[in-house]
Amino acid sequence: MMHFSMNLPLYISLLVVIPIAGAVILFLLPQNLKKFNAIFTFFVAFANLIVAALLFGKNFSFVAPWLNFGLEFAVRLYNFSSFMLIAAAGFCFLIALYSTVFMNDREHRTQFYSYLLITLGLTNGVLICDNLFLLLFFWEGLLLTLFGMIAVGSKTAFKAASKALIITGICDLCMMIGIILAGHLAGTLTISKIHLPCGGLASLAFLLLMIGAISKAGSMPFHSWIPDAAMQAPLPFMALVPAALEKLLGIYLLARISLDMFKLSAHSSLSTILMWVGILTIILAVMMALIQKNYKRLLSYHAISQVGYMILGIGTAVPAGIVGGLFHMINNAIYKSGLFLTGGAVEKQTNTTELSELGGLGRKMPVTFICFIITAVSISGVPPFNGFFSKELVYDAALHRGLIFYLAAMAGSFFTAASFLKLGHSVFLGKPNQNHENIREVKWQMLFPMIILSILCILFGLMNSLPLNKIIAIVKASLHDSQHSYVFHINIKLIIATVVVLILAFLNHIFGVRLNNGALHATDHIRYAPILSGIYDKAERRFFDPYEIGLKVARLLSKITIRFDRFINWIYDVATVKVFYVTGSFIRRLHMVNYPVFLLWSLLGFAAVTLYLIYSF
Repeated sequence: MMHFSMNLPLYISLLVVIPIAGAVILFLLPQNLKKFNAIFTFFVAFANLIVAALLFGKNFSFVAPWLNFGLEFAVRLYNFSSFMLIAAAGFCFLIALYSTVFMNDREHRTQFYSYLLITLGLTNGVLICDNLFLLLFFWEGLLLTLFGMIAVGSKTAFKAASKALIITGICDLCMMIGIILAGHLAGTLTISKIHLPCGGLASLAFLLLMIGAISKAGSMPFHSWIPDAAMQAPLPFMALVPAALEKLLGIYLLARISLDMFKLSAHSSLSTILMWVGILTIILAVMMALIQKNYKRLLSYHAISQVGYMILGIGTAVPAGIVGGLFHMINNAIYKSGLFLTGGAVEKQTNTTELSELGGLGRKMPVTFICFIITAVSISGVPPFNGFFSKELVYDAALHRGLIFYLAAMAGSFFTAASFLKLGHSVFLGKPNQNHENIREVKWQMLFPMIILSILCILFGLMNSLPLNKIIAIVKASLHDSQHSYVFHINIKLIIATVVVLILAFLNHIFGVRLNNGALHATDHIRYAPILSGIYDKAERRFFDPYEIGLKVARLLSKITIRFDRFINWIYDVATVKVFYVTGSFIRRLHMVNYPVFLLWSLLGFAAVTLYLIYSF
């Protein structure tokens, strides 16, 4: 044990070195060995998981001397970061196994595996950093791998990759300014040494850092690249990055700036801003999910909506909400990744994710169907699965802060449950597609990750004290609060309200099925709600996409700039040039008529200069 403790810096360094070195090796593999890239990636991810497991629960910090160029490049391993490291390692390991089959026939699989390992190494780098400058280095590296993993998805994926790069890049620029401002105010870039009171420039620094954090997590209004990436990028990318890693990183950073760097207090303006961002993300994104007619695109909007619960929980700035937000972070990563994997299994076997082309797959793919049911009821907040307990904590804290926040969160749960009832019916219980008569279950390499994640949904529900105790310890340490017991009592009234909402969602589904004579592929019965139909129509026209709005504004500014440029050219070509030409021609004629006139002008000029000199002195 003493030997292990002495080598902790080495083990921590391996978290970055092993994945990135593995990616470099993949790039350098000769062509005849490329067929082993999937297995190689799997074993690298497994090695990373072992290192993360060895470091789990350890507390250690040091300054890397080989990186010290006048800045304190601090690295810190503590309860929170070690918890996140084991979670990130576990997800990468499962997705690497899943990809050995899913990516087997893909053209750019070597690039995908390389980007996957680099993403893992950079993620580990972010989680062990205790210095904002070093964190920014790894954070920006993830921007490049994000672009690469989307771009290798298809020949038309470049537009979606560019969109992700632009949106995330702009938000990262805000985060960079926030880092500079926070470092200036605190006099240090070491995160554990920054303790700023909210107010003035400190509040501005918080907001800028918050933008970087929530955009990484996929919150509105920085979300619109995710649904596009769902249609273009390889599905394992969606299950790993938007569903898991980016949620872990974004909420991890939001928690650190809210609990460690700044002392966010309940009823403060910054707390209220976070809560409003949370409920708007919940409601708007889940309504967008309701109208989707594609499996992956529907899941992508739910990946956005669930971020709202995490932001809402942390934004309440009360213990129950913070614990609930962090618990929901890990729960969401589990069931959302599992849901994307079920979508990948369907896509692998049917070559489509369009709901209108799917149906009756429950009997042909029973294990996938069972995994879908478990993960779907988990995200819907059905007891006793994991999503129920984390949402209840968020509900309790939201009600403590205001009825409107609680009602918005409950409305999100209703729409989430309704959406997944329709999705499950369309894909697994609907009328079978004649073209899918010979469909079979996917291979075990794809089933195993789905089964593990489904088991975790059950385990973190029935035995929720396992993750909750760890999260409570993290929050208590961050708040420096050792007085309170953090025992959260069951609120029977809230639980009853949750159950009633879920029953109403189920009745809504039954009504919709009967209204459509049993056929429920495109969720058309939602449009019978007259109040919401206008919102759905606007949503379908990408009304809520700030990227598209930004493009329209850019086009308008471009037209204005071009016309202004033409106006300047007109002033130069027509007004200025012609005026000077006419004036010059007139003066030239005056001077060049004959010598007496030229001599007269010379004498007049000499007289004027003489008079000026006389009167000057």
